[in-house]
Amino acid sequence: MPRIVADWLADHVELPADLTTEQLAADLVRVGLEEEEIHPAAVSGPLVVGRVLELTGEPQKNGKTINWCRVDVGPEHNDDDGARGIVCGAHNFGVGDLVVVSLPGTVLPGGFEIAARKTYGHVSDGMICSTKELGLGDDHDGILVLTQAGFDAADLAPGQDAIALLGLGDEVLEINVTPDRGYAFSYRGVAREYAHSTGAAFTDRGLPDALPTAPPAATADGFAVTVDDGAPIDGRVGCDRFVTRVVRGIDPSTPTPAWMKRRLEGSGMRSVSLTVDVTNYVMLDLGQPLHAYDLTEVAEPIVVRRAAPSERLTTLDDVDRALDTEDLLITDSPDGARGSRVLGLAGVMGGASSEVTGSTTDVLIEAAHFDQVTVARTARRHKLPSEAAKRFERGVDPHLPAVAAQRVVDLLVELAGGTADPAVSDLDATTPPRPIVLDVALPSRTAGVTYTRSQVVGILAQIGCAVADASGDLVEVTPPTWRPDLTEPATLVEEVVRIAGYDQIPSVLPAARGGRGLTAEQRTRRSVARALADAGLVEVLTYPFIGEADLDALGLPADDPRRAALRLVNPLADDKPLLRTHLLVTLLDAARRNVSRGLDDVAVFEVGLVSRPTPGAPAAPQLPVGVRPSEEQLDALAAATPPQPRRVAGVLAGHAVPTGWWGEGRSVDWADALEAARLVAHVVGVDVVVSADPDHQPWHPGRCARLSLPDGTLVGHAGELHPKVVERLGLPARTSAFELDLSVLVEASSGEPVAASPVSAFPAAKEDFAFVVDAAVPAQDVRAAIVAGAGELLEDVNLFDVFTGEQVGAGKKSLAYSLRLRAADRTLSADDVRSVRDGVVAAAAERVGAVLRG
Repeated sequence: MPRIVADWLADHVELPADLTTEQLAADLVRVGLEEEEIHPAAVSGPLVVGRVLELTGEPQKNGKTINWCRVDVGPEHNDDDGARGIVCGAHNFGVGDLVVVSLPGTVLPGGFEIAARKTYGHVSDGMICSTKELGLGDDHDGILVLTQAGFDAADLAPGQDAIALLGLGDEVLEINVTPDRGYAFSYRGVAREYAHSTGAAFTDRGLPDALPTAPPAATADGFAVTVDDGAPIDGRVGCDRFVTRVVRGIDPSTPTPAWMKRRLEGSGMRSVSLTVDVTNYVMLDLGQPLHAYDLTEVAEPIVVRRAAPSERLTTLDDVDRALDTEDLLITDSPDGARGSRVLGLAGVMGGASSEVTGSTTDVLIEAAHFDQVTVARTARRHKLPSEAAKRFERGVDPHLPAVAAQRVVDLLVELAGGTADPAVSDLDATTPPRPIVLDVALPSRTAGVTYTRSQVVGILAQIGCAVADASGDLVEVTPPTWRPDLTEPATLVEEVVRIAGYDQIPSVLPAARGGRGLTAEQRTRRSVARALADAGLVEVLTYPFIGEADLDALGLPADDPRRAALRLVNPLADDKPLLRTHLLVTLLDAARRNVSRGLDDVAVFEVGLVSRPTPGAPAAPQLPVGVRPSEEQLDALAAATPPQPRRVAGVLAGHAVPTGWWGEGRSVDWADALEAARLVAHVVGVDVVVSADPDHQPWHPGRCARLSLPDGTLVGHAGELHPKVVERLGLPARTSAFELDLSVLVEASSGEPVAASPVSAFPAAKEDFAFVVDAAVPAQDVRAAIVAGAGELLEDVNLFDVFTGEQVGAGKKSLAYSLRLRAADRTLSADDVRSVRDGVVAAAAERVGAVLRG
């Protein structure tokens, strides 16, 4: 995101003398340029200019030589003898040099506080600073000598404030620019927006009048350039303007002026060399990306073309890249073959073969206008989000190339002693913006704010549009060349609303129609989530994207219907191209992440959609862009959309009850998952039948329960996960889980509110039973027999003990149940209780072969 240095912004717009960074941010927010961050001043405290008076080298036992220096830091900072003693390990400076000294109390970038300290047998009363220590560059080995960095010795004096001199005390505002407003990636563009927001005078006189020298017209002997784009994208030619200029005889040793370096680095751009810095400076200032070539390394003609199959390029970042046939290239012809050598990726990054070096004296300057889509695709394809690409993909003014090139020429002539070559090339195939017919009442109808005709016309003229009357309430609006985003009436409406002020739009909520509210299904979903949360589970939301490896980890057989997943054409991640067919696959991954980060006790659940494709279903059609699909196309899309049932799933791992001062804890087991599943069914208001399911991955074959409706319709599964699945996922032993089809449960429910049962005022009677049954008999079957035999007097039944051993015989188990009996209209008699007891014993014996244990 762009960073704004206030004094650079002031080159284009009048700023108040007392303007703070916070106020600047607030002013820009009003016109849609949001504050991203305010970067504080890099340095605070007494940072001053110093003159080295004495320098004595002192060899050390470790073989290192340090310098004991006496430095004049100004009368107000010097000791009584007119200097301060400082120890320094660098050797690139000498007596008489003007340097930057941080005195005790200075805080350097990174929070490094300077204090007087004893070292190498001396008390070092400060520090002589390098560019890295000041946050101005990466050079840590050498001291920053101000005269070598472009400062004039006549303008410097010991004791002078170096923070102001180097611009280290300025706060920098970083702003967030939306993709449709590329012009705001320049100081000139931000200054225009500040003027819109505050009414401040926009001092830029416009182009090309803003330049000291107007750009000259193209000449016949200009550096030859041709565009050979035989494969445009969507009919858009990759380059419609290409300007070249030549500057000869520059001094490559000339340093970048301190003011330019300060502005560049404050804007977040590293200083490289004067030639490169000038092109970057003009890009940041005007918004036009530029590129400088070593003229001796480029051969005429330059050809702008698409890449051929198997072509490669080593870019300036020293990466060898395989090119795509959609990539737009800058090429030249050193061996006579037209466009045979690749010089760079157009609008993205140049190549290493023709870069400007420390010995370059003659420079070819390129300023071009490239297609937004072409540059955006190339930058993303090669993962090169360069500063140039950020601007081109958002849209650059096609009128800027000649102006920006002239500005680079002027600076190189002024700062580097170069000579502008009279030869100019300007290949211009740009077209003027298309006029838009706008109803002046449309902004008012859209925003709900009354805008007068003169206000609408005035705002459009203010942002650079040419406005002419059409007929009646219609006007013809021609957008400025720097606003390629203004293409239809709606975009003009947005500009009117933005400049007039978003705060003028009233915040009025539409009135809800009577009788509207949550559907029964929505209420049920909320109740289920609330009940699970009350039971101690935490709700999570996972991404629905999975891969084959995720299904493999669960041990799903090859013919399992859960493997028949929809494959995305353009997945977010190459290893997760499928849409999930059940919730556990993504929920278990969330549990695994928590466990891997030290959270051993996990209880999470999710309510979400899954996709269950129908075998043989048609493929989804590719719908057109920019027009409404036909009814036939929409019907085909609906037919290809797979069923998407809503499910609820949970994973429990670690301890259900932790160990503490209250005693031993309890680990999670299959019963906890089954109870959570029962809770969901209870909240929905549906009775479910529980039975064993010995072969359903990813559950344990002996600890997996199948939950179904009374008519046999499958609802889901619950129980302990298979040990191999637990091992593959790195989860705690005995991790348990459940997954239910919430859509099936909701459909099976009556949808009516659950009626409250009357509370009996009569006392309850309690009876306990211990039945011996075959070990293979499920406890649920025994419970069902008890319920059937007890009749209407049964209020509650609970299993409280399971016992196996010699006392009950081999292959047998004892199940003990506690019954609570109650009548609504009387106190139960002994005969009532005896009748229930006889019925329970008889039903248990008949249904499951149970024998009452003595």
